[in-house]
Amino acid sequence: MRSRNSKRLVIDTDVAQASGDEAATDPRAINCRDFLKEVRTQDHRVVMTREISDEWKRHQSHFAFEWRVSMDARRKIDRINPPEYAEIQAKVTNTTSDEDEIEALQKDFHLLQAALTTDQTVISLDETVRGLFAHASQQVGEIQHIIWVNPDRTAEEQPIAWLQNGALPEAHRQLSA
Repeated sequence: MRSRNSKRLVIDTDVAQASGDEAATDPRAINCRDFLKEVRTQDHRVVMTREISDEWKRHQSHFAFEWRVSMDARRKIDRINPPEYAEIQAKVTNTTSDEDEIEALQKDFHLLQAALTTDQTVISLDETVRGLFAHASQQVGEIQHIIWVNPDRTAEEQPIAWLQNGALPEAHRQLSA
């Protein structure tokens, strides 16, 4: 059972792949590790679709593997089977005519599917696709309120403090901001 302050977070594979162990020296590896550790410490949960789970299994770091096992043991993984949201996906991809952008939007739309089905929150390092979805949100109302947080943007976004304060859906974190 979820507490009232618990948020279900869709965590992109890039965070799992980048997270380092305690010996890590790369700032991105440290930021991702510390973020995941804070998710576990707080009462937040991680959302796993089949696609996200398969990606994690292929690309997760050793730390992320151990973190995922510990989250599973704590029953803090919500496994979901979201609807396809085909109409929303079509609207999103129709916001650009650039083939590379369309491909990127389609490739990562599964993150939005999971977010739309849960607490509308995506955690990802990918600033390019974030920008594409943000642009699309100006025309696609259904995704405007999706929260997007990058755990490596510590100064700008203060992701650890955000988690500690309940991972609230602050307006400046929305795709439409």
